[in-house]
Amino acid sequence: MSGTSAALKPPAGAVKPDRHPDAPAPGELLGSHYEHCFGCGGGQAHGLHLQARAGEGVSVTAEFTVKPAHQGAPGLAHGGVLATALDETLGSLNWLLRVIAVTGRLETDFVRPVPVGTVLHLDAEITAVHGRKIYSRATGRIGGPDGPVAVRAEALFIEVKVDHFIENGRPAEIQAAMADPDQSKRVRAFEVNP
Repeated sequence: MSGTSAALKPPAGAVKPDRHPDAPAPGELLGSHYEHCFGCGGGQAHGLHLQARAGEGVSVTAEFTVKPAHQGAPGLAHGGVLATALDETLGSLNWLLRVIAVTGRLETDFVRPVPVGTVLHLDAEITAVHGRKIYSRATGRIGGPDGPVAVRAEALFIEVKVDHFIENGRPAEIQAAMADPDQSKRVRAFEVNP
């Protein structure tokens, strides 16, 4: 991206991170971190239903199909929906580090229109880590994984503790997630939040 802000440039001393030993294996479907997440959850009728897979190193790939409910201009994806797809994909990277992190900054370039019915092929990687700051970038292509670039983004994620969600989320949703009898779903809702 040209013109990347200073906030997205890793400082001196930032390092390329290693994949956590307990991270999902390359090719493994990451699944939804929370059923009601607009980006990846199955419980949102008009959500993106984005499906991400672990890649090599600290990278992921993902796909989502632009539906009529995602349009802005007639027949074209809304820019905010495309930014959401990039943010969700970038957030999925945190599974590879096994940290809880939230978006601190997201800069998006819209390169070409994305028509309704298009499958957006996304890939993302972590470029550096410095303390609690995680720097990453993503690209969205149309026409296949090697097709022309339609959107791209750079992001800064900030590592947080689970208390961030408990203290700031709506109590009803927090209590419902914590009361889920399926322990793996309960942990997953708070373990990594893209």
